[in-house]
Amino acid sequence: MPNSRMILLTGGSACGKSSYAEELCLKLPFPRYYIAAMRPFGDGSEEKIARHRQLRRGKGFETIERYTDLQGLVLPRRGTVLLECICNLTANEMFDENGAWTDPYETVVAGVDALRRKSDTLIVITNEVGADSRTYDPGTIAYMEAIGRINQSLVQQADVVCELVCGIPLTVKGSLEEIV
Repeated sequence: MPNSRMILLTGGSACGKSSYAEELCLKLPFPRYYIAAMRPFGDGSEEKIARHRQLRRGKGFETIERYTDLQGLVLPRRGTVLLECICNLTANEMFDENGAWTDPYETVVAGVDALRRKSDTLIVITNEVGADSRTYDPGTIAYMEAIGRINQSLVQQADVVCELVCGIPLTVKGSLEEIV
């Protein structure tokens, strides 16, 4: 992976991860790819997708909608890649249209690794899940556990890890100054 670097951004829902990731991308060279893993499903997702497209407008991103199989993704050339987000990708890889599920760990981790090898800088967005004390159904518990294992693996692979809290990035591994 010549000069390939990975930044992992994590935090709670709506904490500013996407905005911060885009700010980082603007400091990095072209081409800039935005890998959108959110599969449109219902009005809420359509609104969120539209909002994210509007936020990216004019920033020089080439958006690639890729819901599964990151390993099979071919980029036109190496560059700066923003993957939004591990939670959507995990759900897409884990659950089928009938509600059955399989462990997505190997597929997601291998997909991120493949994407990193095709990038100069890869910025990956994920969420902290499972911090509440609610009771969930078995499929949701398996999903949360899969994301936890995937996040642990990605932290090990990443050069820089930042947790965003109320829009403030807290670096917990590495140094952003060495990358951006």
